[in-house]
Amino acid sequence: MIGSIKSRRGDSTDTVDTSLLVLGAIALVVLGSAISLMVLHGRFRSQVLAPRNERVGAVRREAQRILGRAEEEGRARAAVFREREEAQLDQRRVELSAAEERLIQRERTLEQRASNLSQREQLVLQREATVSTLRTEAERITEDARNNLERISSLDARAAREELVDQVRDEARREAMLLVRDSEMRAREEADRRARRILATAIERLATKVVMETTVSSVVLPREEMKGRIIGREGRNIRAFEAVTGVNLVIDETPQVVVLASFDPVRREVARITLEKLIADGRIHPAAIEDCYEKAQAEVEQTVRDAGEWAMLDVGIARMHPELVTLLGRLKFRTSYGQNVLNHLVETAHIAAMLSAELGVDPEPAKRSAFLHDIGKAVTHHVEGAHALIGAEIARRFGEDAAVVHGIEAHHNDVEPRTLLAIIVQAADTVSAARPGARRDTLEQYTRRLGQMEEMIKEFDGVERVFAMQAGREVRVVVDPRSIDDLEAAHLVRRISRRLEEEVRYAGQIEVTVIRELRVTDYAR
Repeated sequence: MIGSIKSRRGDSTDTVDTSLLVLGAIALVVLGSAISLMVLHGRFRSQVLAPRNERVGAVRREAQRILGRAEEEGRARAAVFREREEAQLDQRRVELSAAEERLIQRERTLEQRASNLSQREQLVLQREATVSTLRTEAERITEDARNNLERISSLDARAAREELVDQVRDEARREAMLLVRDSEMRAREEADRRARRILATAIERLATKVVMETTVSSVVLPREEMKGRIIGREGRNIRAFEAVTGVNLVIDETPQVVVLASFDPVRREVARITLEKLIADGRIHPAAIEDCYEKAQAEVEQTVRDAGEWAMLDVGIARMHPELVTLLGRLKFRTSYGQNVLNHLVETAHIAAMLSAELGVDPEPAKRSAFLHDIGKAVTHHVEGAHALIGAEIARRFGEDAAVVHGIEAHHNDVEPRTLLAIIVQAADTVSAARPGARRDTLEQYTRRLGQMEEMIKEFDGVERVFAMQAGREVRVVVDPRSIDDLEAAHLVRRISRRLEEEVRYAGQIEVTVIRELRVTDYAR
């Protein structure tokens, strides 16, 4: 039992020793870990915290440097701002000083003016007193002179007054007659000027194209051998064509072209369309010629009616007899001295309406009469006589107004014009036919006249170039600036205007402009 107790004590002692050993080992491990942590902490402070402190110090130093530089810049800017403000203050002081000087000068001027006004008032008062004295003296002298005249002439004031009134009345009558004569002359001149202005205005408001046609029409062939097919065997096709259409077919040496000749423009147009249809079809024989002729005739008749209706629409006339419309359409294929007659009628109607509006009368009758004034030309190759009388008879037959008929028959003085409408139609017809470019011979005369006018102006000394513009309504003269100064240019334009008035015939007026231009040129190299 005692032995068992000893053995238990020995086991307990061993257990305690073992525990102490384990605790000692744990303590050693903990101490080693602590030492390791201390060592690692020291390294961390030396490797991490030290560079951070250095960077913080560098940043602080940089901040101080930037702050110092900002302070320097601020001081420099403050100095510049101070200098600028001081300069502005100095300038304002100068301006205020100048304004003060001006105010002082104005005050002196006002004081001087006030002094002058007071002196003038005194002078005016003195003059008024002198004038009053002189007026009284003049009245006394006048009264004495009247008394002396009455005593010398043995006439009293009333008789002298009546005699003076008679003399004044005679002189006034004479002057009134002179004024009336001058007024009449000015009225005639003004009427002439107004008439020229009205015509010139009507011409300027109208601008149309000029259609140039002749009494022949050309047809282009696709191939040269087509001429043989048109002639036919022993010429039967060409004879049939001329017999059906009534138009001469001329085939000459001109390559791929045949010519249709006839004095009747409508017949010539029908023949042209017939031949073009035959060429397009390719079958040319007498039966085909008659068939194509009938189709072409119907087509031309429709074209004639359309042309008449379009002309009425252009002029602005709403109602007219269908036969008159057809006759007007036939004039589309008629020319007079190279001017298309239908276009001439439309143009004349517009001009008549413009002239009527300028003169303050109803434009509709004048426009209708001018639109129909050459309608007789549509049948002059069938009826003998003057086209004005023939046209008047046609218009009368189809119910036109007597005033319109009279305007038609009197537009070439075949009948003496008795109304203003007839005069307007005459003027409109003349303007349309005589305007530049309307007819061939008129165009040649017009261009020749402009050339002569330019050559005449070039004869003046110092003139370099002359340009006639605006259909001869404006002339621009370029002069040598070295030989013509401004005063001589003004004198030159008057001399040119006077010479044009004396030697050139024209309607309206011509604007003459003298251009004196000095050009100096150099080159930068």
